[in-house]
Amino acid sequence: MDILDRHSKILAHLSFDTWKSSSEVLNNSLFKISDATFKRDLRYLLDLGLIEKNGFGRATKYRIKKSSKFLTPINGVEYISAPQDERGTKIIFNFEVFQELRKVEIFSRSEKLMFGRLLKKYQKKISELSPALFKREFERVTIDLSWKSSVIEGNTYSLLETETLLKDGIFALGKSKEEAVMLLNHKKAIDFIRKESSEFKEISVAKIEYLHSILSDELGISRNIRKRSVRITGTNYFPIDNEFQIREALEKLCELINAIEYPFAKAFLVLVLVNYIQPFEDGNKRTARILSNAILLAYKSFPLSFRSVDVTEYKIALLLFYEINNLSLFKKLFIVQSDFAANEYF
Repeated sequence: MDILDRHSKILAHLSFDTWKSSSEVLNNSLFKISDATFKRDLRYLLDLGLIEKNGFGRATKYRIKKSSKFLTPINGVEYISAPQDERGTKIIFNFEVFQELRKVEIFSRSEKLMFGRLLKKYQKKISELSPALFKREFERVTIDLSWKSSVIEGNTYSLLETETLLKDGIFALGKSKEEAVMLLNHKKAIDFIRKESSEFKEISVAKIEYLHSILSDELGISRNIRKRSVRITGTNYFPIDNEFQIREALEKLCELINAIEYPFAKAFLVLVLVNYIQPFEDGNKRTARILSNAILLAYKSFPLSFRSVDVTEYKIALLLFYEINNLSLFKKLFIVQSDFAANEYF
C-alpha cells in the first residue's frame, strides 16, 4: 500500500461522521492537483477500503470508513519518536477489537490480486519440483524461519550457525544452550505444522497452546496460559492480567479467525492478535509466527520466513497495534514478506 502525501491530505479533510463532495475537498487551498488526479486518488482510497462513498454522479459524497482506524497509514518512526509516557499513561486491552475487526476488509481488491499472482507463481514452481527438491527447499525455509524468528527474540546465532545446528546437530561455540534449544524448538514446531497442516484450517485455544509448548520446551517457560501480569518494553500498553479473561480473549480470537474466509487475512491477523493478547509468560511472538505459517500451509500457500524483515520495524509495527490498534505498518511488512517468500523459495 503506497500512500502519498496528497492521499494523507485527502484523508485529513474527510471525516468519519460527515459526507463530503469531491469539490468540497478539492477546492481546499491545500490541493494543487488536477481534477483527474484527484478522482484517481479517490478511487485508490476506495479500493484500499479507507473511505466509502454514497450517491451517484455529481451527488456522490465521501467519508472515512469508521473501521479505517485499523488501516489508515501512520509513520511508525515518527509515532515512537514521542516519549513513551506522552503516548498514553496506561493503555489497556481493547476487548471490542475482535468484533470491530469482523467489519474490516483487511486487504484491498488490488492487494488480493497481488496475493493471487504470488500464490499462482508459487504453485507453478512446486508443481515442477520433484519430492526430493521440494523437501530440500522446505528445509531452507525451515532454517531461515527458525533463524530469523529467533533473532527477533534476541538470539545471537548466525544464519550459517543455525544451518549447521539444524542440519548437523553441531552447537556453535560461545553460544548458550538456551539459544540452540530455541532454534531446535522452532524446527520441531515447523516440522509439526507441515506434517499436520490440514489441522490448521481452523484454529483452537488447544492448538495455540500446543504450538507454544513445542516452542517453549526446555527453556524454563511455563506452558500454560499465564496467571500473572506481564509488561512489554517500550510501551505503556498493559495486556490482560486475568487468566480467565486471557482464555476468553483467545477463544474470541479463534472465533474471529475461523469466521474469516480469506487465508492471508487469517494468517495476518493471527500474527498481530496473539501478540496483542500476550497469553503466555514468554514466547508469544514465536507462537504467532508459527501459527500464522500453519494457516498458510493449511491453505496450500507459501510459508513466510521473515528472513528479510527489519527487527526494529517489526517491533514498531506491533507497538502501533498495542497502543492505537493500527495495522498499517504490520500490513505493509506482511505484504513485503509475502512477496519475498514467493520469489525466494522453491
